[in-house]
Amino acid sequence: MNVIATDIPDVLIIEPKLFGDARGFFLETYQLQRYGAAGIPRAFVQDNMSRSTRGVLRGLHLQNPLSQGKLVSALRGRVLDVAVDVRVGSPHFRRHVAVELSEENRRQLWVPRGFAHGFVVLSETADFFYKCDDVYSPQDEIGIRWDDPAIGIEWGFSNPSLSAKDAAAPLLSQVKNLPIYGQI
Repeated sequence: MNVIATDIPDVLIIEPKLFGDARGFFLETYQLQRYGAAGIPRAFVQDNMSRSTRGVLRGLHLQNPLSQGKLVSALRGRVLDVAVDVRVGSPHFRRHVAVELSEENRRQLWVPRGFAHGFVVLSETADFFYKCDDVYSPQDEIGIRWDDPAIGIEWGFSNPSLSAKDAAAPLLSQVKNLPIYGQI
């Protein structure tokens, strides 16, 4: 596999090695020792999958204090996937990494604990897969406004399709229970 560093330490792009022939392909989507050596040391305890249509934006989401790291990929279709450093005191606070994940490039993105995560669907539909290193905890869930100007994400959509919850999410500056850098 190929591990690509991003502008924010600990956020990694993974390109699994693909073995293909006329019958199809095979790729390894996770292996503890190999991914651990790349800086993804956690075991995963929950897998999630969503299906969405073009222009659907899911995010920005995180959990605190019961945080989650996520290894994400697009099984079908294309998405713009985003990880935002929201750890108070981080030298990268409010900065983000945006990467296209697709069934063609088979890339994965490692979204560490303490990062808000979201994606927008670029294709007609997309199946999106998450491997989480801790369980979903509704009481710890935090939403941050997708178009917060302090973050400045260029999603490519001015009017995406949002859930009511995501549409009502506060600006980052209004969130009081953010994770603390160095304490996650």
